[in-house]
Amino acid sequence: MTSVPIVESVLMGIFVLLMIVQLRDFLTLLPYLLDSVFRARGSVALERSIPISRMRNNIALSLLIPFVLILFRYRLWYPRFLEPWQPSLQLAAIMGAFLVYLLLRVLLYLWMKPRRRYDFYQLSHKAVFTYFILFCILLFLPTYGILALCGAPDGLSRDILTVEAGLFYLLILVRRGQILSLSCNPLRTFLYLCGLEIIPTALWIASAIVL
Repeated sequence: MTSVPIVESVLMGIFVLLMIVQLRDFLTLLPYLLDSVFRARGSVALERSIPISRMRNNIALSLLIPFVLILFRYRLWYPRFLEPWQPSLQLAAIMGAFLVYLLLRVLLYLWMKPRRRYDFYQLSHKAVFTYFILFCILLFLPTYGILALCGAPDGLSRDILTVEAGLFYLLILVRRGQILSLSCNPLRTFLYLCGLEIIPTALWIASAIVL
């Protein structure tokens, strides 16, 4: 069976190659990403450009590789039933579970999509990709690198990364709420946030605790 270090090295090699290929796209995308940080409407300009939004989606997908590897490395999502499994199978299970989580989010998005006037609804959904890139590039990956270089204990690293992920999630809730509120009343905005964000994430967290 292939050992996890080899699998991790291969995955990271693929990620580095993708980032080299996408470097020019990232530099083109960067002003739009920064604009989205400071303005709820900052995502509008990004979504209006099909080439720019495609760049954003491709880079976000590439960043899933190191994100899942960090989840595995520090057991940020680690149900008890994985303990007797081989490390390579654990990594595969975490990848699969995260993909199921993403699929659930997409299904809920499609199910709750309004029949008309759904521009801002769609915009709030796609904005998650934007903030995921910012989170990985500016916070999650640099923090992981610093902790690894400093030889920080796994427990401390896990706590720090968990707090960062929590702050990122709060930012998503706020930004999605702001975008949805551009076309929805407060009650409808809250219901959308519950269905699109809170429920799938609560199930993701609960699965690690219960299973």
